[in-house]
Amino acid sequence: MTKTIFRSLTIVLAVSIISSCGSTPEQEKVPESKPQVSQPVVKVPQAKKPQVVRPAPRQPARRSAPSRSRMPISKPSSGPSFMGDPRLISFINRMSSKHGFNRVALNRLFSQVRRNDWVANYMNRQRPAKKKPNPNGAGWSNYRAKFVKESKINKGVQFWRQNSAALQRAYQRYGVPPEYVVAIIGVETNYGKNFGKFRIIDALTTIAMTNRRRSSAFFKYLEDFLIMTRNERMNPLHPVGSHAGAMGYGQFMPSSFLSYAVDHNGDGVRNLWDPVDAIGSVANYFKRHGWRTGEVAAVRAVASGRGYRNLHSGFKTNYSAATLAKYGIRPTRNVRHSGRTSLLVLPTYAGGEVWLGYNNFYVISRYNHSTYYSMAVHQLAQKIKQRMGR
Repeated sequence: MTKTIFRSLTIVLAVSIISSCGSTPEQEKVPESKPQVSQPVVKVPQAKKPQVVRPAPRQPARRSAPSRSRMPISKPSSGPSFMGDPRLISFINRMSSKHGFNRVALNRLFSQVRRNDWVANYMNRQRPAKKKPNPNGAGWSNYRAKFVKESKINKGVQFWRQNSAALQRAYQRYGVPPEYVVAIIGVETNYGKNFGKFRIIDALTTIAMTNRRRSSAFFKYLEDFLIMTRNERMNPLHPVGSHAGAMGYGQFMPSSFLSYAVDHNGDGVRNLWDPVDAIGSVANYFKRHGWRTGEVAAVRAVASGRGYRNLHSGFKTNYSAATLAKYGIRPTRNVRHSGRTSLLVLPTYAGGEVWLGYNNFYVISRYNHSTYYSMAVHQLAQKIKQRMGR
């Protein structure tokens, strides 16, 4: 019996030893514990290669849109829309194909444009035929009284003082004296007090669509206006100006804006409702039309006898010194000038004034083709200059 038990134990022990030899050895005995709730597997991201940070390419300065505080915004006209008119459809298609404008955007824009009945009636009225100036009349006296007056001189002095740095920079860059830039702005908008009250896109579209004689010219102005607002990041529905679409301190038409407006304050935008940009733009306009630095624009003349009255006068005329001398006309003082010499006879209550206009006077007339206008700018400029003590 004892031997039988001993044999059984020996067999069990041998089996246990054989079983343990077939299993994987434990590295460390872990005591039993209570079952634990399995945790989510957390994946450890593999280390990435360090990225080389390269500097971004330098971008041009962002062009800011003109400040609304300097650009008055008008309400739309109350008239009907021009949408559906074949001429407007043709214009929109041309703007798309020629300049890359989006047709949908232009249709949306012109759905907000309205006919201005006052502009249509005013531009279509029968204009009286031009009459030859009466040398015994008082036309120049009346015209001069509107522009060369004490209030305009005083405001011109104030405008000069407020913008002296911009005027000086314009003189250095374009060679146009400050007094002539100030005088243009004074005659055109009373130094920014009267920009006009018409929404420009309404005025231009109305004239283009309702004025048969000037339709082609104003469709071109409208084309230039849309290009201008796109280039300068303006909302086309915002700009306000004259009934004919003239804009800003200097009353530039859209074509003049594209050709002569400059960014004189360096903010990346040409904005004629900003006095600094307007100053640079007027000076650039004169320079591009042939202003000659250091030369006199006009000088008073004396005439012996009345034979000079038989001569044509005005900014378009061009006489030689010999011809003028033949008719007894000579300047009251010797001045520096070159180029053309125009005879300017201005009727007044006192019997008339005789002037000689030179190259720079003709340049002023490029702004407005009128002898009276050009002389008003010249005389206002000289009065302001005198008041400034220059």
